[in-house]
Amino acid sequence: MKPLLLIPALALCLAAGPSLGADHPLQDTPQSGGDGTVAQSDHNAYSLPQGNLPISKRLDFSVGNSFFRNPWVIAPSSTDARDGLGPLFNTNSCQGCHLKDGRGHPPAPGEAAVSLFLRLSIPAGPDTDPQLLQQHGFVPAPVYGSQLQTAAIPGMLPEAQLNIEWQAREETLGDGTRVSLRNPVYRIDNPNYGPLPDNLLISPRVAPPMIGLGLLEAIPEQAILAAEDPDDLDGDGISGRANWVWDRVEQRTALGRFGLKAAEVNVMQQSMAAFAGDMGLSSSIVPDTDCTAEQQCERFVDGGHPEVSDKIAAFVNFYAMSLAVPARRDMDSPAVQEGAQLFNDIGCAGCHTPRHTTGELADRPDLSNQVIWPYTDLLLHDMGPGLADGRPEFLADGNEWRTPPLWGVGLAQQINPRAGFLHDGRARTLEEAILWHGGEAQASTEQYRQLPAALRQSLNAFLNSL
Repeated sequence: MKPLLLIPALALCLAAGPSLGADHPLQDTPQSGGDGTVAQSDHNAYSLPQGNLPISKRLDFSVGNSFFRNPWVIAPSSTDARDGLGPLFNTNSCQGCHLKDGRGHPPAPGEAAVSLFLRLSIPAGPDTDPQLLQQHGFVPAPVYGSQLQTAAIPGMLPEAQLNIEWQAREETLGDGTRVSLRNPVYRIDNPNYGPLPDNLLISPRVAPPMIGLGLLEAIPEQAILAAEDPDDLDGDGISGRANWVWDRVEQRTALGRFGLKAAEVNVMQQSMAAFAGDMGLSSSIVPDTDCTAEQQCERFVDGGHPEVSDKIAAFVNFYAMSLAVPARRDMDSPAVQEGAQLFNDIGCAGCHTPRHTTGELADRPDLSNQVIWPYTDLLLHDMGPGLADGRPEFLADGNEWRTPPLWGVGLAQQINPRAGFLHDGRARTLEEAILWHGGEAQASTEQYRQLPAALRQSLNAFLNSL
């Protein structure tokens, strides 16, 4: 891709502020996921194994896919390898949230929430056990635990119903264009296990895409930490920082890089936490589900312990680590090239770091030493009050979110037509997502707002090419 000259309209736009991301490289290859990239752009684009995965490992991928895709059932059953669902849960399969391995979506009016759920907690106080905060990252809500479960097996009651009210508001851009945004207001109705605490903190989470997770795990820790600038010493307005979280296996504090607030250290622990919280399934890594003593779930547990065996966990982890990244498209388009330069020039690349190189990952040569283009720094950033959930998690405060990778984002609604963007799926389009950015991204958002329509279209064309 040839670098573009700064055209007059863009020069006028940037006159009032610095070019925050101009030093970042422009992607010069469609191979966003390195040698494992796959040339797929249909509704299966997120569901293929690494293109360089050895044939000898394809069976492991398929077995892991079966445990990821197929429903888990109530114990006891004839499907011994896949029973033990619940008693409280949000969905009965990984695919139930990650539709076609892609993004989830908020529920339609009157529809049960499946691929969006609420994390729960209460504020820490002076008497909070420091070990609880060190190992859990927050204080679970009394009785209701760490996550609101909206489904239950027969004989149990769901914790509550989750309802969303959408409040519309309008943004007017610099050229007079009006964009309608929607702000979600979450309501927990009909709690079945007593009143909710008055100081309840909630954090809505929509299921993120699964592609490229193994490659992200293979980025060397020192490369992530080198991008930290918590005190904004370089004065660019961006102060990303790492989240240091609890490694359940190593029993120590470690760098977090997975989850919407970077609260999990690797794909395995992220997956087993989801099994426990989303489906009520225990594993040796996460032996306790989110059922609390007050809910008396133990009378229904009959799926063995752990319900997700180490062998199944290994297959699921291999599958999640091996989902390929789809190739870039339309890279020769002048609009896409113009948008790529704009992405850097208005500062988007300051958090959405375009390029990384993976290190060595044991027994995974397909993930090792790869030049990849995920468009993330995997760090926490203050996104402003508009996107704040007000709920801390380990070192992440209530305004901070991990920078989500953008590779494959242009195919998100090809995979799931109802897919939403941002942490809770509120944005129906990429433009809406941009306009919600505040905090450290406010300067970039303001520059986007002042772009003429043709340049905004070019930036969106670039994002849709990823």
